[in-house]
Amino acid sequence: MSTALIVPPTYAPIPPAIHPLHADIDARTAAWAHAFGIGSPGLRERLVTQEIGSFASRILPSGRTEVVQVLGDFVLWLFGVDDGLCEEGDLGLAPGALNAALQHLLWVAEHPEAAVLTDDPLARGLRDLRARVAEYGTAGQTKAWIDALREYFLSVIWEASHRTAGSVPELDDYTLMRLYDGATTVVLPMLEMAHGYELRPEERALPGVRAAAQAASFVICWDNDLFSYHKEVRERGQTGGYYLNVIRVLEHHRGLTTSQALTEAIGQRDRVMVLFQQLCEALAEQGSPQLRQYLTDLGHFVRGSMDWGITSVRYTTPDDPAALPARFSATPTGTGPVNIPSIAWWWDVLDALTGPAPHRSPQGAELPLVGARVGATKGSSW
Repeated sequence: MSTALIVPPTYAPIPPAIHPLHADIDARTAAWAHAFGIGSPGLRERLVTQEIGSFASRILPSGRTEVVQVLGDFVLWLFGVDDGLCEEGDLGLAPGALNAALQHLLWVAEHPEAAVLTDDPLARGLRDLRARVAEYGTAGQTKAWIDALREYFLSVIWEASHRTAGSVPELDDYTLMRLYDGATTVVLPMLEMAHGYELRPEERALPGVRAAAQAASFVICWDNDLFSYHKEVRERGQTGGYYLNVIRVLEHHRGLTTSQALTEAIGQRDRVMVLFQQLCEALAEQGSPQLRQYLTDLGHFVRGSMDWGITSVRYTTPDDPAALPARFSATPTGTGPVNIPSIAWWWDVLDALTGPAPHRSPQGAELPLVGARVGATKGSSW
């Protein structure tokens, strides 16, 4: 009998959407994985059942089919790196060797002409992805994608250092690094590629735009931690292996029970979801058509991650079912700032855009949650 942690409904103000060709895209992503030999045979067989092409179709429901296909193939490739090299391979316990391997892959992305790793399946797949990114994106978007890949690689090396030491990072450190090792930033350039636009540099650099993109990443990563918790504990935690997510961080450093940590994590993600919506609304009023499209695309990324997270066998684990929600909530568990120093500035940006709101004490401290307490009943949401 499963003893899975019961994840309750989480707040979802964004409607669902999916590309009309999602089944074809998913099939082609599976074929791409087999053609390039991504991961070990066992890993590859698991990945091709996880509807990763459909995940990309949820992120880009109205995007150019060719770019949605690139995204699906790329996300599967990322799981080949994350699952194959970092979590299931020996390199996951050798940060120095992992760094060397990832830097060779990064060299392939930066210089696909170089005769590096010519027989390596991940490198061959990356060369193919790099060529297609350059075909459908601008030079600036291609560079942004490679830069984000570098950030992601650095973050998984950071995680490998904790895995090797068996240590658990503090919440603020975890939050900062999770925004990178969740691999959300490598997706962002593809949002623009899929719709044939490019944000002006001055818009991309706006504090509100940066905060909105980071808030979207936070929600996506916290949701992933919630939805993957049962899978991670089952695969590694029960056998003494290492796993890392926000629930474990809160248990370890705040002395919370698993249920209490779940409640705290959902409260954090719901409040950031509220913030994300408020930022998008404020920015859309004054932004260019390209910025409005970008904000809409961020919303699809958030909601698509939620829908895929509660339906993919990657997290539902049918042989030992995870207790994931079957629906979402129309009401957040709370509003107001989250008391995590590295992200507290997001609410300052919102105040600058909309005027001070009654969500802060005079000292700027975190206020108690406003709204319903998270229960432990099944219901609702990568």
